[in-house]
Amino acid sequence: MNTYRIYEDLRSSLGEEAAKSLAHTLGPMFEELGEAATKAEFREVNATLGRLAEAQERTEGKVAQLAEGQDRLASAQARTEAQVAGLTRAQTRTEAQLTMLTQVVQSLVVEGSRQANRLDTVLGRTFKLQFRDRLTSYLGRLMRRGKLLRNDEVLDAIERAVDAGEADDVLRADAIATGLIDGVSSHVVVEVSVTCDADDVDRAERRAGILRKAGLVAIPLVACEACSRESLAYARSRQVRVWCNGLILDAAA
Repeated sequence: MNTYRIYEDLRSSLGEEAAKSLAHTLGPMFEELGEAATKAEFREVNATLGRLAEAQERTEGKVAQLAEGQDRLASAQARTEAQVAGLTRAQTRTEAQLTMLTQVVQSLVVEGSRQANRLDTVLGRTFKLQFRDRLTSYLGRLMRRGKLLRNDEVLDAIERAVDAGEADDVLRADAIATGLIDGVSSHVVVEVSVTCDADDVDRAERRAGILRKAGLVAIPLVACEACSRESLAYARSRQVRVWCNGLILDAAA
């Protein structure tokens, strides 16, 4: 508020001289108060601006730190992605190698199985030929005056009494021999197998039964190199004798 305005406000109530004197006194006081208020406000504004600048500087620092952290994170993520890609490629190579190895192993297993089957077949055929060739010697304690029969001799003895299917079944026997067993003229129907099993027992029993149907005395026998307890027990239950590695295991009750 200036001196003239104070004078104008006081003149009507105090008179010209008193208003002028008081205006001269109060004017400088109001100006000084105004300047003081303005300086305080200016200082407050400066202080506020200083605080804002500090806050902005701190914020900019934090933003810089955040940006630096984001850069580090992006770099770490890029390294991780590269490592994952490398692991994926390595896993793909490993899976391919495992697939190849599996195929090789399977091929070896299949080939080994084929070789084993061929070996079993060769051993089985060799054993059958060996047993037929030495039948009278191997069965010497069971059968006296033993003789290995030819298929035509067997057929002559049974074909009038059995049908064609039964005759064919008998002719598929591994060996049929005739001789004396306990003083009785008998036939031995032999199934030869490296390992005795229930199928061998059943075939020997069935084919001996066909000879009996034709009126012949027939004894079923399985010749083998190995016979489990279960197979031997089954043979005994079916009245089938077992020759195993040179020994007659009397399966007949």
